[in-house]
Amino acid sequence: MNIRVATLNGLCQLHIEGEMNIYTAAEFKAQLLPHLAEPGELEIDLSQVSEMDGAGMQQLLLAKREATRVGRTLRLAGHSRAVLEVFDLCNLAAFFGDPLVISNSAAS
Repeated sequence: MNIRVATLNGLCQLHIEGEMNIYTAAEFKAQLLPHLAEPGELEIDLSQVSEMDGAGMQQLLLAKREATRVGRTLRLAGHSRAVLEVFDLCNLAAFFGDPLVISNSAAS
């Protein structure tokens, strides 16, 4: 898993590339938590997530819970096909409250 970070006008964007699973969960958490402590909005771009399992979903649940706890806005964007499948399986799309927009890579 690779995480690219871009910040512009108070919006911190985390671009996740690769797998979000039990093997990458600790790495994701370690890279995510410092960004939750910063001011401004946070967006996680999931368009390049190639695989997601329950551990990956748990990390997104953690991110949402921690953002809410510290009063920070967190959005999920660009849901890949792998992410959409897990959201559908777990029936958690409404929990996150973000529009489920299928990226071009997920549509093919």
